[in-house]
Amino acid sequence: MGEIFSPGKLMLTSEYFAIDGALVLAVPTKLGQEFSFKETNDGKSLIFWEAHHQNKLWLKAVIDYKNWQILETNIPTSAEFILKTLKNVQLLSNTKFKNNFTYHLTTNLQFPADYGLGSSSTLMNNLAEWADVDPFYLNTISLGGSGYDIAVAKEKSAVLYQNKPEIKYEKVNFNPSFKNELIFIHLNQKQDSREGINFYRSKNKSQKLVDEFSDLTRKILLCSELEKFSDLLLIHEQKIAEFLEIPTVKDRFFADCPVFVKSLGAWGGDFVMSSKFDGFKDYFWGKDFNTIFEWSDIIGL
Repeated sequence: MGEIFSPGKLMLTSEYFAIDGALVLAVPTKLGQEFSFKETNDGKSLIFWEAHHQNKLWLKAVIDYKNWQILETNIPTSAEFILKTLKNVQLLSNTKFKNNFTYHLTTNLQFPADYGLGSSSTLMNNLAEWADVDPFYLNTISLGGSGYDIAVAKEKSAVLYQNKPEIKYEKVNFNPSFKNELIFIHLNQKQDSREGINFYRSKNKSQKLVDEFSDLTRKILLCSELEKFSDLLLIHEQKIAEFLEIPTVKDRFFADCPVFVKSLGAWGGDFVMSSKFDGFKDYFWGKDFNTIFEWSDIIGL
């Protein structure tokens, strides 16, 4: 039995504009997704798939990969997605699903699925590492998206990422002196990234605006003072709000918050980032946002 692990991610800058080549700063999380595998030379051409959420069984499927048919499952729609993805693995791999072996493949997502930390991207990266295929291409044909989350999962590091004119990224040392002042609050709901991306794509945008987000990302990465960091994030939020023509998360939920609040990734759900202030826990708890992490709780650097 072999094992692979990919960390989850938090997207700190550029959000939807990553699709059009804006520079992204993203960091890994301590929690991610485990993948274990066992191969048996029995000539049966079967896949026994088990997906666990926090060590509790969520999805089971038995797949005949000679004919690409689902023989058994408890969640047909999810099993169809797994079948499609594994079919793509077969297409790209020189060795997997080519030899009539039986495969026992098991995943375990270490964080709640509604956290938005990358349940799909960690799966893609784990499968790609196992099958020795390009994780970015596997992700593109199976899911879509900008691919920044694949870079984080692959490198297990903070990254600067850009997908246009071609995919390029670099590991960076993002270790702000004020990191222990930063907090991450879950908004009690999962935002549908694809829905948000479709909405973003329906709007006209300029290269100048894309470049402005790249410039903000560079400044945020190099920032050494919390006050300046806060100012840059407020500018970032306002630019996206004006473009999308929807209120910022602060205007919607935290208008009386004395510090910045910034969306991370798809707007309207998942996590936001803020900073500590007197009584910050009581403030967020009082608004029924009870899941609050400090930097050292969640960031895997």
